[in-house]
Formats: sequence, C-alpha cells, structure tokens
Amino acid sequence: MINLKIAIQKSGRLNEDSLTLLKECGISINNGKDQLMAQASNFRLDVLYLRNSDIPQYVRDGVADIAIIGDNTEKEKKTGIRHVLDLGFSRCRLSIAVPKNVDFQDISYLQGKKIATSYPNSLKDFLTENDIEAEIHEISGSVEIAPNIGLADAICDLVSSGSTLFKNGLKEVYKIFESQAILVANSGLCGEKQELLAQLVFRIKAVLAAKYNKYILLNAPEKALDRICRLLPGMKSPTIMPLRENGWVSVHSVVNENEFWEVIGKLKEAGAEGILIVPIEKMIL
Repeated sequence: MINLKIAIQKSGRLNEDSLTLLKECGISINNGKDQLMAQASNFRLDVLYLRNSDIPQYVRDGVADIAIIGDNTEKEKKTGIRHVLDLGFSRCRLSIAVPKNVDFQDISYLQGKKIATSYPNSLKDFLTENDIEAEIHEISGSVEIAPNIGLADAICDLVSSGSTLFKNGLKEVYKIFESQAILVANSGLCGEKQELLAQLVFRIKAVLAAKYNKYILLNAPEKALDRICRLLPGMKSPTIMPLRENGWVSVHSVVNENEFWEVIGKLKEAGAEGILIVPIEKMIL
C-alpha cells in the first residue's frame, strides 16, 4: 500500500496555513519538531517539509506527488506542474515599488532603471511584455533595502499589507499579478495516488466552501416569504418550517460571506426577525 507524498514549506506562514488546512480536513499529522518528513495517522499521506523555492522542482521530478505552494513560486520557476486547486489563503501580489519621493506616472518610468528583485523571471517577463529595458539585480531576501543603499531605483517584490514597504520609505506603484496558495501535482501520478488525491481534494473543497459561507436562520412573516426567499437562494432553495405562531415561518439557508452584510440589511427591510448566523464546519456541495 502506497502513500501520497505532499510537500509543504518547512517554515513560515505558508507552513502554518497548510498544516491548519490538513487538520481541518480531518488529517492528523504526527509532527515532531524539526522533522523533514512526517506521516498522517488516519490518511495515507506523507508530509515532506522542504524549502519553498525547491518544491516545484521536487514535484516535477516526482520526489513529491503534490504540494501546497504560492502561485507566485510556480510562475517564477515555470516547471509546468499541474495546477489542481486554488486554496484562497496566503494572498499577496507581485508589485513594483519605488521610493516615496519619486514622481511615478506610469511604467515608462522603469525604462533604463535598475530594479532589485527575488523574482527575476517574472520581472523579466513583465518588462518584455511592456517593451521596457531595465537592469535586473537579483537579490535573495531584504529586497526592500536596495533603493536606500543605492543598489536600485525600484524593486519588484511580494506585497501583502504593504507595511514593510512603508517602513523602508517605499510605495507600491504597479501590481504585476496577484498570488495565493495553490495545490499542485505531478502530472504522472499512478491510479492509486490519483484516487488519494481525489479524496484529499474532496475534503479540501468541503473545508473551503464552509470557510466562505455562513448558515443563516431567521423568522419571517408568511406575507414576506417570497421576497425573503429571493434574497436567500441557498445551495438550492431555503428550507422553510412553520412556527407555532400563525402567519410566521422559520427560514434556514446559506449565505456567502462576501454578500453577508448586504443580505442581512435587505432581510431586515423585508421583515425578517431573530436572525442567527452560524459558522459551518464542513460543506459538501
């Protein structure tokens, strides 16, 4: 009996979020301190803790079967491994930043400039697509200090909150692309491992669907039911149950987190009362 081998970042936020996701999928990892490999006790899964930049190549070479990495890493490495699923966490963007006092009007400012980055391939593609010639300085880590020490006129780096740029006297001026954590796989998985991957993806989708939806319960007058139901389509349609008080019903449904506050306001206007919002642990679509 063979196990599916998943590679995740050995340290950092992507490591923590990846392990949290596996835990939410009901997978228990026997994870000792400083281990390079661990095994799940209740799912046929081996976890490999690897350096983030090495993971795409390990998946391509079949050392790992699947991996959780940042989309930005795969775009930079260009290994061509199979993109299985967007995971929605560790969101960031690859952007151009310049000193705060620079009058940046558009990307033509970069013509002939020196740009420091840890993402030379992505930056080169961006410059080529926009017919810009610039000098690329590849740096590993602490890219944001390059303009302050005179090494570069601008930087190309990952940005999440922007606080690191602010602390170093820089401003974000152009977004090249957005990134998030993704699940990737080797394209040559055998049938048994492909079945294990399908089981894992099923669990992950149930967890992600639950994260972005809430269970809603409310009381509504029957005369307002049609209007309220139009606001709450749910997965198919709302569940409606009569209350003891004549003329009133209980309505149960699911609402997307992104539409939550707007929908709640409209429900109140339509006559809904006693609205309860409950987190969903798993959601099978």
